[in-house]
Amino acid sequence: MSLSRLFVPAFLLVSSLVSHGAGEPKRPNLLWLIGENLTTSDLACFGGKNVHTPNLDALAASGTRYTRVFATNPACAPSRSAFFTGQYQTSTGTHPMRSHRDDDYRLPPGVRPITHRLRDAGYFTANIKTVDGLSVGTGKLDLNFVNEGPIYHEASDEWSVLKSRQPFFAVVNCEENEYDIYDRKSAEKERVEWVGERDHVKHATPESVAPPPYYPDHPLVRQEWARYLNSVSGMDFRLGKVLEQLRADGLEEDTIVIFFGDNGRLEPRGIHWCYDSGLRVPMIIRWPANFPAPPQIAPGKVDGRLLSLIDVTATTLAFAGIEPPPGMQGLRFAGEKVDPERHFVFAARDRIDETVQRIRSVHDERYHLIRTYTKGPTFSSLNRYKEKCFPIVPLMRELHAEGKLSGPPLELMERAGPCEELYDTAADPDEVRNLVESSEPAHLNALARLRAALDTWIIETGDQGSVPEPDEVVAPFAREMHEWFGTPSWAPEPPPLNDRP
Repeated sequence: MSLSRLFVPAFLLVSSLVSHGAGEPKRPNLLWLIGENLTTSDLACFGGKNVHTPNLDALAASGTRYTRVFATNPACAPSRSAFFTGQYQTSTGTHPMRSHRDDDYRLPPGVRPITHRLRDAGYFTANIKTVDGLSVGTGKLDLNFVNEGPIYHEASDEWSVLKSRQPFFAVVNCEENEYDIYDRKSAEKERVEWVGERDHVKHATPESVAPPPYYPDHPLVRQEWARYLNSVSGMDFRLGKVLEQLRADGLEEDTIVIFFGDNGRLEPRGIHWCYDSGLRVPMIIRWPANFPAPPQIAPGKVDGRLLSLIDVTATTLAFAGIEPPPGMQGLRFAGEKVDPERHFVFAARDRIDETVQRIRSVHDERYHLIRTYTKGPTFSSLNRYKEKCFPIVPLMRELHAEGKLSGPPLELMERAGPCEELYDTAADPDEVRNLVESSEPAHLNALARLRAALDTWIIETGDQGSVPEPDEVVAPFAREMHEWFGTPSWAPEPPPLNDRP
């Protein structure tokens, strides 16, 4: 059997959840709650420590919790461009960070945002910012396509509009787990605050947290880790307001709630990097009482199947009674009809801001292969956003220069590409023991298996990352990032754009 059958579904019959024409039954509302920059182990219901997430814990208790879901990119815009279409960003040309914002790019024929498919089926689509005057969402799009027409219906950012516009597909993009950078004044700040930081209850303290071993044990690292976990708790508090209003409006029993993260954790080795901390995201689905639940979803259930975040696209369409189009790369994992289970999940990282890295990743049930194509430093490459907003990065540079790093932190700072990394995620969940040079048969077999799967996926999905962006496309990002975040003293300041030939 061709390996492609693991990636592209052979679509079956449309779900009988809804039918069309005379006597059309009531259709469920759909609510996406999208968490910013967090990984699975950062919620209490997934085993997280020093976090207070009672609302998501309750959602998990009344729904199904998915433990092996992976984003297709460790940064927001490429990841969102993928799960908003159900296609790998590397297949559609939306793989560089914040690309195609000012050109005439259009999505390939047959590829459409999920909101357009749902709108055509009669759904009202909304990007919610406020609930009863309380800010609960950013209204974020951050898609690498801007010429497809309006993504949502107009005047759809206030929760109160939903009750009279059923069935609806509503999205809440969380405010927390993000640095407060969007006033473009980060370069002038001594320290960049987190969104809502001054209001977050300090459930985590520097003394109580245990940062992962790829960072040095240092007071600043503990401080930053506590700030992050308190942001997660703040996210839960804000989402609680959304879930409370859903219930108060009498919509809970008619609404499928799907919570998931858009990409991995907001930490230096998380977001932007193809480690589990950058790719593995939580997901919870709660089924409403007024619709018969599919067999895959039940209160308190834990589902450990390998899933790609683009699978939420095809599955959401199926929940609405819409058959995913032929060629959609996302798979249906729940509903009356499901697609064959994945044996592998794939991810890709390309240019992020001014930092050019080509990295590909593949997981199976246990092992994880990361392949870096780009020459030069990996983690220690220059990214002005990371240098300014992630104090752990300049700390590690300082400690490295002073010869004070050892073990995994030292290896991380000195890693350079081209290279491969192989991790046993069961025995080494922090991914600090690279097995690529191991002679153990199990490791050799895993390496050969994952290499073959990755090579096949690159070919069969038409990975466009092998063609670099032109220099004239990349250059403006360096200047923009300098003006936004500044440039560290050890790196040259990029010239103004009008000085370039």
